[in-house]
Order: sequence, then structure tokens, then C-alpha cells
Amino acid sequence: MKNEAFVRELEALRDSRMAELTSAGRGAVRETGEAADPSLLLQVALANEIGVADLAAAAAAATSRTDIKLAFARQAGDEARHFQLVAARLAPLGFDAAAFAPPGPNPLFDSLRELSDPIERVAGLLFTLEAIAQGVNERFIQVCALRGDEETVRIYREFIQPDEEAHARLGRTLLIEHAGSAELQDRVRAVVARTFDIAVAQRARAAERLGTRSFPGC
Repeated sequence: MKNEAFVRELEALRDSRMAELTSAGRGAVRETGEAADPSLLLQVALANEIGVADLAAAAAAATSRTDIKLAFARQAGDEARHFQLVAARLAPLGFDAAAFAPPGPNPLFDSLRELSDPIERVAGLLFTLEAIAQGVNERFIQVCALRGDEETVRIYREFIQPDEEAHARLGRTLLIEHAGSAELQDRVRAVVARTFDIAVAQRARAAERLGTRSFPGC
């Protein structure tokens, strides 16, 4: 399959799974998330941002292909900046990010960390994970707006969401450039599907724990 046609197929798969992801936990939690603690939800963001920064930095170090290395390096730097932005937002809410300790094992991040091929990492970390983040962040932004939390909305609209979109777009470009063989395309499809499988299950569990489906992604 030609690379551009293959990536369009991947985008269709990704889009079809997004609705399943954003509804994960439906029926078990509050629809709006208005009762959830805003500080707690932003701490979820801290964990996501630092986790993806770590993954992207490791992926950058593990490849010799300059275009892929630079894409992951950009992702790592942007996610670190997101961490700082969210930390600054948490300060007036009474949370000191200097005392933040990342939570325990994350099955989604662990699965992505196990990928060894740079193109599979592009598919998982850039093309899929960042599109997931962009999608779930939209719902979180809507809830923040309903609460009147204009500063959190500003941070996500002006900084975080544009970066997530750019990361996913970088992933698309790199897959068109490098995912040429049928065997590699099969592996990339499997990465995208597995990433969604794990993300849907993990997000449903988190929704039940937090009492809302409206919490941020990476």
C-alpha cells in the first residue's frame, strides 16, 4: 500500500476509536465532572506530561535517524514545558509541584516504552498518543470553561493543544516518509490498535476512580 493511503487508513482507524475512548467510563461516573477536584485533575496532567516527556526523551536517544530524533526531542521539550505550565496553574490552588511524585506503573506508558522500532514509536508516541491527548483535552477544556476556570482554558488553548496537534502531525509526516513496507505497516497498525485498547481500559478505570470522564490527557 502506498504510504499516504496507508496513513489515511490509520487516521480512519484512529478517528473511529476516539469516540470509544472519550466515552470510556460512561454510566459509572458523573457526566460533567463538576464535582471533581480541579487540583486533582491537574495533577493527572502533571503525571501525564512528565511521563510522556520521559518516553519521548528515551525515544530520541534510541534512534539515529535525525528527523525522528528531532521529532521526539521536540515532543520531550514541549511536554516538559506543559508540566511547568500546569505546575504554575496549580500553585494558586495550593499544590506545590516541587513535592510532586509521579504515580506508580502506567500500563499505557509501559507498552509504549517496550516498542523497539523507531517507526513503531512514531506510531505510538506521536501519531496516536498525541491525538488521544488532543481529543480528551477538548472535553476537559469544556468543563473548565463551565466552571469559569479561564486560566486553565487559556493554558490548554494557547499552548498545550497546539503542541499536541503539531506532535500528531509530525507523526503523520514521519509515517508517510518511513512506513513503506507491508510488514512494517502491519506492525504500525498493531501499535495503533494496541495503544487504543490499553488507553480505553486505563481511562475507564481512571474515570471511576476520579468520578469523572473529563480529565486531561498528555
